[in-house]
Amino acid sequence: MTNKTTYKMALAAGLLAACFGASAQTKGGSLSMIVQPEPPTLVTALNQQSPTQFVAGKIYESLLTYSFDLKPQPGLAKSWEISDDGLTYTFHLREGVKWHDGKDFTADDVVYTIAEILPKTHARTKVVLGKFLQSIEKTDDHTVVIKLSAPFPAFILMFDPGTVPIMPKHLYAGTDVATNPANQKPIGTGPFKFDEWKRGQHIKLKRNDAYWKPGLPYLDELIFNVIPDSASRAVAYERGSVDVLRGGDIDNVDVKRLRSVAGTEYTTKGWELFSPQAYLVFNMRKPPFDNVKVRQAVMHAMNRQLVVNAIFFGQGKVSTSPFVASEMFFDKSIAPIPFDMKKARALIKESGINPGDYTIRQLGLPYGSTWERLDEYTKQVLEQLGFKVNSESTDAGGWAARTGNWDFDITTSFTYQYGDPALGVQRLYVASNMVKGSPFANVQGYNNPEADKLWVQAASEVDPAKREAMYSTLQKTLVNDVANGFLVDMEYPTLYRSKVKNLVKTAIGLNETFDDVYIEK
Repeated sequence: MTNKTTYKMALAAGLLAACFGASAQTKGGSLSMIVQPEPPTLVTALNQQSPTQFVAGKIYESLLTYSFDLKPQPGLAKSWEISDDGLTYTFHLREGVKWHDGKDFTADDVVYTIAEILPKTHARTKVVLGKFLQSIEKTDDHTVVIKLSAPFPAFILMFDPGTVPIMPKHLYAGTDVATNPANQKPIGTGPFKFDEWKRGQHIKLKRNDAYWKPGLPYLDELIFNVIPDSASRAVAYERGSVDVLRGGDIDNVDVKRLRSVAGTEYTTKGWELFSPQAYLVFNMRKPPFDNVKVRQAVMHAMNRQLVVNAIFFGQGKVSTSPFVASEMFFDKSIAPIPFDMKKARALIKESGINPGDYTIRQLGLPYGSTWERLDEYTKQVLEQLGFKVNSESTDAGGWAARTGNWDFDITTSFTYQYGDPALGVQRLYVASNMVKGSPFANVQGYNNPEADKLWVQAASEVDPAKREAMYSTLQKTLVNDVANGFLVDMEYPTLYRSKVKNLVKTAIGLNETFDDVYIEK
């Protein structure tokens, strides 16, 4: 095969580095971090909110990981091949890998996860599998062959732990995955094992002494502290009780000050695969947001540059499309929607509705003070347009449940775009993903059959130029329809002690396993 992709040399180099590097690094110690907000579960097959991915990425692994330029790197798969026609993916799995309960990891776990669990539980992944997965089978205990029904160039970007977390078949087969007792004490193959979860206080993971990488992990323990107040999280870092601040842990206004704390490192790398975007979600199933002119009015009434400057404190830039500017096939020619309150009020008149007849139920996003201020500003904008607004608050689990069940009029959200629009963007707009249960699906109820056809065509097209033209058309359509109220292409900073080494090394950043993170003495 001329289009064969193998990574055996990368595997050998990685193992060699691990073996020789182990003696040079400092072993032991505890790394103290923050998980914000507290996740509803640690099982990414069931919940894909960012706090869940952050913690669970050290417990569960996938077949691959990705370099900063989104090139696939070995994970539980040591090498792989892609057929010339783009329909067959063969993964060669590592031998000698153990689940945390001592059972062997085999191809059966991969087949079960991809064929049985994820199509039922993972809102984002099941869209792809439902459309493209023709078959998956093992040819031996350490080889899996996946056949697609049509080419899908984005498929190779799916195998991070948040998208395809490999689950233990021996614990889940024949059970109700959602209520399985293993969810309370998750069992993975990763370098750290679940130890303790004191609700409202912390989550602790401990070293997996049987991890498949020789000499790793270096750290004895990971502590994820639950600190509800952003000011208190900043103080915890200043006082030295926390070693790492992840994007969103602190108020953006505090980033500059904390960067100046002695011995602090700063980076915005590690988000290349995710490329998060903040946006408004309008429930289009009922008035007034079933009216496109009302949605257009809200977009003109939102001063999004003010949002970037005064609410995100410069950590991002104004979105011009439902694709972030770093996303593959982003259309640079689309002009930003201007802030124009006069135009907004004119659109309200054209819509034919009387804003005073509506009390908007605004569901707040419980991810900290930045989002609280954005919700407050959105409420002010809606009131300036003449609407009455009832703001409702809940915790992270409640927000996910209510959004996933369409129990809101407007809410704020942010989602990851995963490198290719077929993975991270399409899921938010196709009618086939208008299913209850996930906050990261087409929860707004956007329905455009012609666009749906184009999404399918673009996802399977192997010619990059043709894909680009299709995605350009889609972006213009989504902007005109205000299929979501795209606001900010987000930029996440990571602040950490200079003694913490190897912290951000891949495109999934702090969602990585932390297998070779160590603390310099």
